Amino acid sequence: MRELTKEDVLAAVKGGSVFAAGGGGWVDHGLEIGTAAVTVGRPKLVSVDELPDDAIILTCTAIGAPAGTDWQMLGKDYIKAVQLVIERYEGKVVGVMTPQNGMSSTINGWLPAAALGLVVVDATGDIRAHPTGKMGSLGLASRTDFETIQAVAGGKPELGTYIELVTAGTPAKTSNILRTASDMAGGFIAAARHPLPAKYIREHAAVGGISIALELGRAIIEAEPQGAEHVMETICKKTGGTFIGKGKVTKKDVHYSGAFDIGIIEVGTGKKKLKLHVMNEYMAVDDSKGTRLSTFPDVITTISLETGEPVSVGHIREGQEIGVFVIDKSLIPLSSSVKDPSVYPEVEQALGIELLKYALDGVEKANV
Repeated sequence: MRELTKEDVLAAVKGGSVFAAGGGGWVDHGLEIGTAAVTVGRPKLVSVDELPDDAIILTCTAIGAPAGTDWQMLGKDYIKAVQLVIERYEGKVVGVMTPQNGMSSTINGWLPAAALGLVVVDATGDIRAHPTGKMGSLGLASRTDFETIQAVAGGKPELGTYIELVTAGTPAKTSNILRTASDMAGGFIAAARHPLPAKYIREHAAVGGISIALELGRAIIEAEPQGAEHVMETICKKTGGTFIGKGKVTKKDVHYSGAFDIGIIEVGTGKKKLKLHVMNEYMAVDDSKGTRLSTFPDVITTISLETGEPVSVGHIREGQEIGVFVIDKSLIPLSSSVKDPSVYPEVEQALGIELLKYALDGVEKANV
């Protein structure tokens, strides 16, 4: 157990931005919420092994499309979502975790933890960011015998879009309800879900996911004074990842639909052209012949060649010089979430491409 600091906030945002895979929130939001967390309290990061098997942990997240423009999530909304689950749950909640790393999502639970006297658990539902709640649900997405509790809070009261909602039922059905609430609230909303014992988290999460992001972030901060090239070399060395292509963004066709950003981004031309498939995050990369080069749960990230900083889908612009960076799934901890075949059809249908056969190639499916 150790106390999280202001230095950790910056490291979490820097490292989380690589694992954000083009989504995972926003840098400014992460810095704002993280700074609030270490200002109002002293959030503590704990290993799941430090908790008793029956200690109850909630997942704190945000649901929506990063490119959305009419949403509002304040710090109090993250806290309120956790409170709504605690009020409904018949048991003592001791900690919170995040379903994914990201520009702000690495920090998702820090403020509720600080405000409510909970601990931040060093585990993620997926080491990288993903578009659907089911992909961070720790292998629960297809369970019809498990009743969960999920809650959301957020929106703009002055526009009449502020919503508080608590729903109980199967993970799949309640996740769909929260996605609708996010859309109604303006495109993004704070959420808390899935009270689960530490024993389950230990067996199904990407354990150590927060520490991995923090260590990468600290390495990036140390490399930044030496320039963009050194930062990119550091990211490769620290993660084992590689750049599969570099060039100008030649096409961006991404649109908002049902609280998702969906479309494609093309980088380079001719035989070197890469096509990135987007559903909030980068879910796959094809070459100029349509051959698949990388697929979720690989980490797929776009990085500015000018600054060495990850660039989100929402900030990608045609003509921008970027590198397409990939960490193969064999190099990262994989949770039960990404091994669950039931989480893929929804995304495959939205993108019109195959994911499952590539995603689980060489990966043992979760026993869910």
